[in-house]
Amino acid sequence: MVIATLRQKLFELFRADRAPSGYRPGLTLERLRRNLGLAQLEVDGVAFEIVERTESQLLMHLVLTEFVLRVPAATQGMACLEVHHGGAIRRSGMRVRQRGGDPTLGRELQACIEADAALFAALMPLDFKRLRIGLQGGQWCVRLEHMGGSEVVNRLPAFRRYIALSAVQREHLLASLAGLQRLLSSR
Repeated sequence: MVIATLRQKLFELFRADRAPSGYRPGLTLERLRRNLGLAQLEVDGVAFEIVERTESQLLMHLVLTEFVLRVPAATQGMACLEVHHGGAIRRSGMRVRQRGGDPTLGRELQACIEADAALFAALMPLDFKRLRIGLQGGQWCVRLEHMGGSEVVNRLPAFRRYIALSAVQREHLLASLAGLQRLLSSR
């Protein structure tokens, strides 16, 4: 009986769906919107949305933001792809890793990214943590998590720090979203 009660209390303490202590929903999104300097989340006809998610650590948590772009697909099928920089020390290109779905789509997408000079030039200096591209139900969904536009919240010692998106990274980010929309709308 005591073990079951202890296990239940530990589960309640560490469950993943619980918001971290000190988390203020929407605060990081508002700071990022001001940081971007956009009245609407649309640039040059590219409409996107920003969502935030939390990642808990021991005595701290991160509030991370993802830029989400949805593009109607001409291709049918399903794919789950991750795009990342190549090279161990220096960035040497873009790599597409297949996580599921049609394997030919991953190879085609990597070739298209490398062939699109403007998109490649925008993605190479972009400091992103994750870039996932999915195809499902006749729609492409791009989820780009930049290293900027996030917040670190620590409980001991107590502090909050917003990591701003620099002007240079802002330009690369918006150019990358426009390039990805252009590339995926023809696929």
